[in-house]
Amino acid sequence: MSWHTIRIWTDKKPNFQKSLEVREVKKLRLKTEKIILGIDPGTNVMGYAVLRVIGNKAEKVCMGVIDMRKCSDPYLRLGKIYAQVTEVIDQYLPDEMAIEAPFFGKNVQSMLKLGRSQGVAIAAAVNHSVPIHEYAPMKIKMAITGQGQASKEQVAEMLKRLLRLDTEEMPKLMDATDAMGVAYCHFMQAGNPVTTTHYRGWKDFVNKNKDRLSENGH
Repeated sequence: MSWHTIRIWTDKKPNFQKSLEVREVKKLRLKTEKIILGIDPGTNVMGYAVLRVIGNKAEKVCMGVIDMRKCSDPYLRLGKIYAQVTEVIDQYLPDEMAIEAPFFGKNVQSMLKLGRSQGVAIAAAVNHSVPIHEYAPMKIKMAITGQGQASKEQVAEMLKRLLRLDTEEMPKLMDATDAMGVAYCHFMQAGNPVTTTHYRGWKDFVNKNKDRLSENGH
């Protein structure tokens, strides 16, 4: 079957072709340029943001949210997260993804739901061979405001100043600015993530989690 035939039936290029094109696009970028995708996990609303870094300067590319409040089925919510995170990755071709690490709370069910949404976003990045970095909520707030207990409003206001954004550019839902905070934290503190484990693809994931996979294989 030829590539043209595949295109007619699927309207999508084969993965190997797409992978080559992504590499070519990234090669065309300046050596000092990097695109960072920031993700603020959520079960009702998930924030995402794209930050462009050129040298030692960062600028906003976009901010937005994945709103799942009208979707009652928890599994369809996960599907929506995967589809829209994949869409953002395909559009902006990030070099790295920074995501807020799960926090430990008293409500076990809420923690499990949040962990699922975070895992699906990570899976989308791993499937596109995008390196992933996790940062604790307190570390993100500390990097942006200098205070580990800063409020969402304080984080948003500081990002507005740091990125020189107009009031009209600020999103209504602060999940988006939280995601930009994650991306900006990675820009400021790259090399000091919560975990030093990064996944560059499914093969890399399997190689680094052989013990966990063998335990689940009984």
